[in-house]
Amino acid sequence: MTRHTIAVLPGDGIGPEVTAEAVRVLRVAGEVFGFDIDTESYAVGAAGVAEAGDSLPERTRDGVVAADAILMGAVGDPALADAPGRRRPEAGLLALRKLLGAYANLRPVAVHPALRHASPLRPEALAGVDLLIVRELTGGLYYGEPRGRTATEAVNTLRYSVAEIERVTRVAFEAARRRRSAVTSVDKANVLEVSQLWRETVTRVARDYPDVRLDHLYVDFAAMRLVANPAMVDVLLTENLFGDILSDEAAVLAGSLGLLPSASLGDGPGLFEPVHGSAPDIAGRGVANPIGAIASAAMLLRYGLKEEAAAAAVDDAIGATLDDGVRTADLARSGERAVGTREMGDAIVSRIRALRGAQPALTR
Repeated sequence: MTRHTIAVLPGDGIGPEVTAEAVRVLRVAGEVFGFDIDTESYAVGAAGVAEAGDSLPERTRDGVVAADAILMGAVGDPALADAPGRRRPEAGLLALRKLLGAYANLRPVAVHPALRHASPLRPEALAGVDLLIVRELTGGLYYGEPRGRTATEAVNTLRYSVAEIERVTRVAFEAARRRRSAVTSVDKANVLEVSQLWRETVTRVARDYPDVRLDHLYVDFAAMRLVANPAMVDVLLTENLFGDILSDEAAVLAGSLGLLPSASLGDGPGLFEPVHGSAPDIAGRGVANPIGAIASAAMLLRYGLKEEAAAAAVDDAIGATLDDGVRTADLARSGERAVGTREMGDAIVSRIRALRGAQPALTR
């Protein structure tokens, strides 16, 4: 029987609560589809600072690079928002991405028909929305040098190489081939030399994918399209800063950040995490929506472990649970009963377990 090793980084706030449900789902998927899941937990973010004075402790560094994949909750603690250097929780996340060589961030955004009411957009504008944002993750303003500030001025450097652009572009085009074969590349080539290089490089790489349609949008127009006609978008390819902003804008389409997963892929094991924050205001109350974490577990199965059948089953179980009207507080309409974190996990787990009797041939 195949055995997979997962490094689990529960993180801060609601991270441990939602991650626990995602781990349960991984174990049940393994039972149904015939593989074993071994997990080891490690501290990151504020939890890492509390354990070792570092938002990415040495023990965590050693553990993640030895794993087949990494499942993370969320990082962030208001008490450490202004902490210096490695004591700031978010610094641990950036260091983790760099350690793993995770240069491509994948954020799928699909609108479930039963949840169209949860978005601020009109329901008719959300029909058919199913897009994937591919964001370059290790370059651009967040990492460029020189950087720094004095009392009177500050500087950050926007820098990209052809090689950095090429590799994330290929991730986007390969993903498009498995979807609707369309890539929209986002830049600001009318103003920025870096964006001119981006556009030229993406155009050249696109020649290797004649079956995939490419169009280019300036970032301001791309932001408008995401709210005016999001169903037009298949794969949205973008550099780091633009991707950070546009992916949060796109998250509004689904109606709740609690629904959305992400995968960060590159040279080492993949990192899989929900896109929501640590939400310290509701931490420990058992009311957080675990679907984003559970959907991240599905991406972990698909991209990290190559267990496609199990990944599809988890995605289907999430959809069936929502079809049946199970709602956490962030999704419930007025008068609807809201379930807690554990109950939502129970509902999804039960639908995966139902496959054991319905399709025994799935177990290998």
